[in-house]
This record gives sequence, C-alpha cells and structure tokens, in this order.
Amino acid sequence: MKGGVLELGVKESSAPRAGVNRGVAVIDFILRIIALIATLSSAISMGTTDETLPFFTQFIQFRAEYNDLPMFTFFVVANSIVSAYLVLSLALSIFHIVRSGAQNSRVVLIFFDAGMLALLSAGASAAAAIVYLAHKGNTRTNWFAICQQFNSFCERISGSLIGSFAGMVVLILLILLSAAALSRR
Repeated sequence: MKGGVLELGVKESSAPRAGVNRGVAVIDFILRIIALIATLSSAISMGTTDETLPFFTQFIQFRAEYNDLPMFTFFVVANSIVSAYLVLSLALSIFHIVRSGAQNSRVVLIFFDAGMLALLSAGASAAAAIVYLAHKGNTRTNWFAICQQFNSFCERISGSLIGSFAGMVVLILLILLSAAALSRR
C-alpha cells in the first residue's frame, strides 16, 4: 500500500511538470515565429529601400539605396541568415512540444540562439551607427545629415532597425526560456 502511494505521488508530480514543459515549448514556438516575422520584415524592408530625388533637372538625380553602404548590406544578410535559422529551428521547437522531456536539443538551441543573437546584434549595431549619422550627420568629417532630403529612405531604414532590435529582444527571451526549462530538470 505504501509503495502504491509512492508510485501515485511520482505520477502526479511528473504529470504537471510535463504540462509545464509543453507550455514552455509552445511559448518557445510562438516566440520563434515572432522573431522570424521581425527579422524577415527587417531584411525585406531594408533590402527594398531606395529613394530618388531630382536635382535641378530630371537628368541629374540623387539616389539613395541600401546597398550603397556595406553596413546596410551586412544588416540585410545578417537578418536573412537569422530568419533562415529561425525557420529551421521551428522543427526543433515542434519536437519539444511533442517530446517535452528532450534536453540535448534544448542545449543545441541555446548555443545556436546565442550565435544568432550575436550576428543579429552585429548587423543591427552597424546599421544603427549609419542611421544615426543619416539623421544627425557629423560636420567634423563632412558627413551631412541626409534625412532632411531622403525622408522615405530614412523612415524605412529606421523602421527596419526597430524590427531587428525587436528580434534581438525575442532571441534573448528564447535563450532565457530555454535555460529556465533546462534548469528545472
């Protein structure tokens, strides 16, 4: 009788834990989709940004494109790589929903999530420096603020940065969530 109660106690305590682990896995899946949307929209927004301004006549024009600056190209590539990774990691996230007790794959996700966070941070930081210069300029180095002339261009690159920084926040939450899920075991 005493052994039967002990077995019942183990089953009762493991059932809620499996439910919590499944809930954590569902939250992980949803956060990955949110991060995917943020990084993919940032890459698309920056990659399709250009603006042309006529100067005196139709034959002389000023054009601003994202690929005029290597930092913006790096930003698009970094966001694209992170987006591709997030699509691939959805499979492991679904695996965690089905099998909530998996630990090794969570460690792998933490490792790659941290790497993608570093890549996304590097791309967003490089682009943020250029966006700041586009808005404020730097008269000591003869870099004039171009956002007074290229309003649409500056709005799109600034919005793209916001999406990328949102993706970074979600990746941080994913790392913390996976670490918390592993520490509970």
